[in-house]
Amino acid sequence: MAFNSGINTGTLASASPLDQESRPISAIDYERFCRFLEKRSGIVLGANKEYLVKNRLRSLLEETREKSFSELLDVLESGTQRALEARVIDAMTTNETLWFRDVHPFEILSDRILPELAENSRERFRPIRIWSAASSTGQEAYSISITIHEFQKRHPGTLPQGVEIVATDISQSAIQQAREAVYGEYEIIRGLSDEYQRQYFIDEGHQRRVIPEIRNRVRFQEMNLLQSYSLLGQFEVIFCRNVLIYFSNDVKADILSRMAKALKPGGYLFLGGSEPIANYSDEFEMIRGKQGVVYKLKQLV
Repeated sequence: MAFNSGINTGTLASASPLDQESRPISAIDYERFCRFLEKRSGIVLGANKEYLVKNRLRSLLEETREKSFSELLDVLESGTQRALEARVIDAMTTNETLWFRDVHPFEILSDRILPELAENSRERFRPIRIWSAASSTGQEAYSISITIHEFQKRHPGTLPQGVEIVATDISQSAIQQAREAVYGEYEIIRGLSDEYQRQYFIDEGHQRRVIPEIRNRVRFQEMNLLQSYSLLGQFEVIFCRNVLIYFSNDVKADILSRMAKALKPGGYLFLGGSEPIANYSDEFEMIRGKQGVVYKLKQLV
């Protein structure tokens, strides 16, 4: 992804890339960076991650005119370079994902939730809405769309108003790739059967693009989970998987509280397998099934 960060690029004025690479991040600067990252994105790095920070930000430091990591921090903390902030957060974001990750959320969606929503379809005047939060490069959102397409093939006419998927992520580059819906060979084989590859992708040389019928159901937008969700509207289902693990306990509780408000009565929330909810929210009940676990918003008595 190419965009103008508003930063002058070129060789560093007083330090070569090798000098920058060999210069350690001080304990004070690391603490400053951790505070900046948590404040802007909610991500908590923890101790002894200096190497990770240095590795992720190396190329950015090389192309800016800041002479040191400390000077880069000065610019970030000033709040005057929003494009630079976005690039730093983008670099620190883990975009690890694959198609139909863990399988069971998509089985629960197909076998339990969509039939339940289909039963009430005659009373529905608007599309069913699903939110893929922290959607990374789009595999989760498109997996949801494929799941819906497969359900509609087996049960034609049961979702007459259709389904709308809103997919968000803090990473600009991830959202850009998700919108393009083009994936390399390694990305394609991670979780996709040969049959799904044939049905739902178009060959474009050494890459493949998601077919329009699956793409058109999804709308991607850049969004920080620390921001308000009010403009997104309400949803029947939210996928927020494998992202809460990066946040502090207070931020986890806040996100879950606001997601509860973003769900319609009786709505469903999918979390990652290592993201227990009990210590952070009492607004959901755990639904156990043979496929796995999903959380349902408690009904007000």
